[in-house]
Amino acid sequence: MNDEDLRYLRRCVELAGQALEKGNFPFGSVLVSEGEIVAEGHNEESSGDYTRHPEFELARWAAGNLSPDQRAAATVYTSGEHCPMCSAAHGWVGLGRIVYATSSEQLTAWRAELGAPESPVRALPIREVVPGAVVEGPAPELADEVRALHARVYA
Repeated sequence: MNDEDLRYLRRCVELAGQALEKGNFPFGSVLVSEGEIVAEGHNEESSGDYTRHPEFELARWAAGNLSPDQRAAATVYTSGEHCPMCSAAHGWVGLGRIVYATSSEQLTAWRAELGAPESPVRALPIREVVPGAVVEGPAPELADEVRALHARVYA
């Protein structure tokens, strides 16, 4: 992970904060193709649709807007490691590298510490869902900031 990766991850954390401000769980993601952010988003499940994860939305956007070669060369940056649903979407669409700020293992531990209800979906590392995925993370320098966002959810 390099300085450019951290810059994109910081944008993801910023988007996660925006999600929280809008009443959603704090997750944000960006899709980078050829050195540029081509799409970004954050969780939007406050409408009751809990599938509105940014990683899933970016996969759908990429499927409709990028060629297979462009998708394979793109990188998804995200504030938290993909859930199994988002990992599967990533794999099916054929996106390239994934870089995350915090892991599902960290999130699971934080949720337990914060007394959050158990998730209806088991957290799995991305490579258990997409064995050939190129994955980097977590970024320890962002952990406290991301944990603080999740702590606000359960305060």
